[in-house]
Amino acid sequence: MKKNFISYAIAVALLIFTGCGQKPQKSKEKESMKQSEQKIQAFRLTNKNGCEAKITNFGGKVMTLKVPDKNGNIGDVVLGYETAEEYVEGNPFFGAMVGRYGNRIGDASFTLDGTTYELPKNDGDNHLHGGPEGFHNVIWNAEKITREGNEALKLTYVSEDGEMGYPGKLDVTVIYTLTQENELKIEYEATTSKATVLNLTHHSFFNLKDAGESKILDHELTINGDFFTPVSKELIPTGEIRPVENTPMDFTETKAMGDGINSDYQQIQYGNGFDHNWVLNKAERGKLTLAATVHEPTTGRKMEVYTTEPGMQFYAGNFLDGSDVGKNDVAYEQRTGFCLETQHFPDSPNQAHFPSPVLKPGETYTQTTIYKFSTGK
Repeated sequence: MKKNFISYAIAVALLIFTGCGQKPQKSKEKESMKQSEQKIQAFRLTNKNGCEAKITNFGGKVMTLKVPDKNGNIGDVVLGYETAEEYVEGNPFFGAMVGRYGNRIGDASFTLDGTTYELPKNDGDNHLHGGPEGFHNVIWNAEKITREGNEALKLTYVSEDGEMGYPGKLDVTVIYTLTQENELKIEYEATTSKATVLNLTHHSFFNLKDAGESKILDHELTINGDFFTPVSKELIPTGEIRPVENTPMDFTETKAMGDGINSDYQQIQYGNGFDHNWVLNKAERGKLTLAATVHEPTTGRKMEVYTTEPGMQFYAGNFLDGSDVGKNDVAYEQRTGFCLETQHFPDSPNQAHFPSPVLKPGETYTQTTIYKFSTGK
């Protein structure tokens, strides 16, 4: 399959724009990308309950996700942009399909089978979300399909051997399904030609009240995880697996997202709030289980997250700063959206005691994550 992705320079500019609000300068590369924008498409999935998901083949990004509130009113619950083309210059991670490796890899390198692989440094001296030309910045092949009576979107992409420094030619399939039970179901599958590391995740910024017009601090969160992985100042796991008990990281009992978000706990200070990986309680590795529940009191909307993955990153939108202006001309301020990214642990390629992210030839990577919506407690 022919690759379609933004040049390295453009993607770096996009990341700078995201982090500090500077608008990237026009370039020949940017103009070239604009000329190919006819390949960028948006697809709409619906169900019998009036729910709707709008997804673009550019980065597999979820543009809108409309679900009912307690009064039956249908409303959007994700941050994003009106048109698929706006995602080229917009926040690169809004609604994105992230890979090859979601989250961070320390020192932008890892060693596998005796060979050290160097990756792009796009987060200080570290590697973040697959690099500037990761899966969030490529155009996927897309096909609308029917899956068990539900509307679905099948996305495929071939990541060539050496792309963003990763070994192995990787064939990836991701299927988004909007079910009649008001679930956005995401199924991932991949195979490789060489031993490699792989950690795919979904990066929607959710706001169950108003899709980013207000802060998410009153959203009530429960996480089915008794431990988390502490990080350094650079947000790289130290290797410790620490109990959440008696820390602000304890969401085993439901509490507001704003509870403890500004505490003087060192881990909160490092992340400028919650931006950490929780170790999910799993009786059986790879089993689909409940990872988290979110309830928004005003609308009554409830979101349950189910996953086969061993971990989940809770990010509270700490670095949103109003520079991203999205749907309905809303400027997304700090903590107006949250992410629940199901995953293998950050920096797992360099942490031998973490669940292994290694995929070998002859094996098939699979992952399923479900965001299920309802109303009430």
